Amino acid sequence: MDPDSVKSTLQNLAFGNVMAAAARNYQKELLANEKAPATSSVNQEVDLDELMDDPELEKLHADRIAALKKEAEKREALKRKGHGEYREITEGDFLGEVTGTEKAICHFYHQEFYRCKIMDKHLKTLASKHVDTKFIKLDAENAPFFITKLGVKTLPCVIIFRKGVAVDRLVGFQDMGGKDDFSTRALEVVLIKKGIISEKKDEDDEDDGYNDGSCRTVRSSVNLDDSDSD
Repeated sequence: MDPDSVKSTLQNLAFGNVMAAAARNYQKELLANEKAPATSSVNQEVDLDELMDDPELEKLHADRIAALKKEAEKREALKRKGHGEYREITEGDFLGEVTGTEKAICHFYHQEFYRCKIMDKHLKTLASKHVDTKFIKLDAENAPFFITKLGVKTLPCVIIFRKGVAVDRLVGFQDMGGKDDFSTRALEVVLIKKGIISEKKDEDDEDDGYNDGSCRTVRSSVNLDDSDSD
């Protein structure tokens, strides 16, 4: 055989082996790359320190903290004005109470009227829930001046105030269906519709009906009617 031909053949075989080896290595690399994402996605660990160093996340966190702080400060300021509880006031306190806040609800009541006790129960529950609005009560017999000025004739009477101005009212239980066993939620919905309180996310809609004996009709010294007589 021609020496040059033998040499050429050997060179071709050597080149072929090199190419074959390169092809095998290339295939292995492809397989390794295909498996890598699946493996890394399972075993990958998140560095929380690096995550919290993200400027955008830091800003969101700071904004959230600031919003919570502002809300807490607002609630404390409202509580200092008497919000968050259902309180009894006197006629002398009345003007200062309703003009010193954005939103107020005043229940004019008579201590012997059964339906006034029902209204008391529901307003007390709502007062702690709706801190943005002030909830107060005033004995109608001890407030003849404002009873006359506000035209209160039937009890219970709940008057809604905005910046000291009477904008709406609930007389008796007409807005809650005229029945004594309405729930706190029913009263809450009425007040939400009237715009004096806002809807809350953590609603408790269980029935809070009140049953405490028979109704009574009593005439007060300022000639008020008990809505029980309706």
